[in-house]
Amino acid sequence: MPYIHKLYEVDYKTGTVKRKNKMCPKCGSFMAFHKEPVARWHCGKCNYTEYVK
Repeated sequence: MPYIHKLYEVDYKTGTVKRKNKMCPKCGSFMAFHKEPVARWHCGKCNYTEYVK
């Protein structure tokens, strides 16, 4: 997975890992950000979608 480093932030001083993407409010899994055709956050597990204004 060549883009896995873009999904997390690592704080080397404290040794913690933080997720960059949003979590789905319905099922709790990762949401993906899509730019085309309309900017939106989408959950592939439960099909929840948030449109960006």
